Amino acid sequence: MPVDDFKHRGRRKMLVDTLRMKGIEDENVLEAINRIPRHLFMDSAFVEFAYRDEAFPIAAGQTISHPYTVAFQTQLLHIQRDEKVLEIGTGSGFQTAVLVAMGAEVFTIERQKELFDFSKVILRKINFEPRYQTYGDGYKGLPSFAPFDKIIVTAGAPEIPTELLKQLTIGGVMVIPVGEKSQKMITIIRLKEDSFEKYEFGDFQFVPMLEHRNK
Repeated sequence: MPVDDFKHRGRRKMLVDTLRMKGIEDENVLEAINRIPRHLFMDSAFVEFAYRDEAFPIAAGQTISHPYTVAFQTQLLHIQRDEKVLEIGTGSGFQTAVLVAMGAEVFTIERQKELFDFSKVILRKINFEPRYQTYGDGYKGLPSFAPFDKIIVTAGAPEIPTELLKQLTIGGVMVIPVGEKSQKMITIIRLKEDSFEKYEFGDFQFVPMLEHRNK
């Protein structure tokens, strides 16, 4: 088991207190973040700063998101235990671990092979493995496992991928940052087969989704 000592746990508690002060109210989200050793998902050069509310570079030109962003997106999903959740963009695996810690049945897809390999190893080591983890095109989702109760997209999308909307169950929720240089956080609820309700939240900055996407 990788090192996660009292110093790390103390810093995590302080991070959770910070997130609470910034407006995160879902105690299940906060408890999950309190359980996950974020420092293990980062390059060793940044380990000392792992429990600051900051984003840091990881492999393949990507970033590990601000803990606040992870908490905010997760809170918008209103995760219930045993729900099927599709995550587009495994990245370092930190968000994946938070979803698993909340008791979700997580299916996750990553387009960067280097990140796919890294996250698979670390999630196994800390015993927060998703139900299914694969390497592939996030725009296509995972239709063979659909429908999903919840879908979370962890990269900036220039538009809402229609393929993902099709994979939401009726009553399901998708949280996705939409925009080019900066993004609005969007929540989409599938009311009926062809009826959706959309809500817009604050401004965020994410790395972009696939450049050569399938519409």
